[in-house]
Amino acid sequence: MSSLTPRFEGSYLGDTARLADDAVMECKICWSVYDPAEGCEVWQVPPHTPFSSLPDYWRCPTCDGAKEQFMVVSASPVPPAPAGEVATSNAALTQEEPKHTPDPASGFARALEDVFADIYASKMRGLPFVNEVLNVKAVGFCSFEGQLVGALVTPWFMNLIVLPAAGTDWSGVVSGHKKLLEFPSGAYEFTAALRDGGEGALPGYWACSLFSPMFNFTTMLQAVDTAQAAVRGLLDPALHPQPGTDQTAAPVPQAGQPAETPDMGRRSLLGGQSARRAGS
Repeated sequence: MSSLTPRFEGSYLGDTARLADDAVMECKICWSVYDPAEGCEVWQVPPHTPFSSLPDYWRCPTCDGAKEQFMVVSASPVPPAPAGEVATSNAALTQEEPKHTPDPASGFARALEDVFADIYASKMRGLPFVNEVLNVKAVGFCSFEGQLVGALVTPWFMNLIVLPAAGTDWSGVVSGHKKLLEFPSGAYEFTAALRDGGEGALPGYWACSLFSPMFNFTTMLQAVDTAQAAVRGLLDPALHPQPGTDQTAAPVPQAGQPAETPDMGRRSLLGGQSARRAGS
């Protein structure tokens, strides 16, 4: 055991440079262990995948905790950096650290994940319309004309999400109110979501249903790839309907009805599974 680094109290602080490829990690919330020799069946991670190489959407398969709060159980020693690199690193530490401006897109994405992960854990697990293979993940959030745009994957739905600019007037708008929003690929019908404090502190946002329920997705990777394609397609002017073309989209799947088999093409994803376009 002398060749193994001692276990320490606390996480690895998100610094993968601290971790050897064979590092065995333990969730400090539920004590679930990630062993790279075994991988992770829940998230379809193959054996011999180091903890540092896990996909960014990976979370604890037992309690849904974030990767950053895992602790090292055992690992081979990480070779020290060459002397020149150490000197350079120490010199850099003496300089004033740059001030990092918080990323609004990342902050909102984390808030969405936290709220819906809590909803999943406390209210949705075990329900017949929930695909237990999947988990909660905010995907592809970015800034567009002062708004934040992305997608939310959960085990029971996938939605496009739009967070309006700060200070947006929500007076007269109630949850369920529908509105056409314009994007480079066209206009789509979104529904207002105004969540109360009982389900987390989220600002009002707009949601457009892509899939519900989610049983046609067999892996989380497939769902995340589809969500990323949807966001890219939403912002792609090449997908905007040309004058004289048929702009009628297929009906949105109703809650409780199976969605059609997901087509990974962005055009059919946005045109066939999203809300109706303007003018339909």
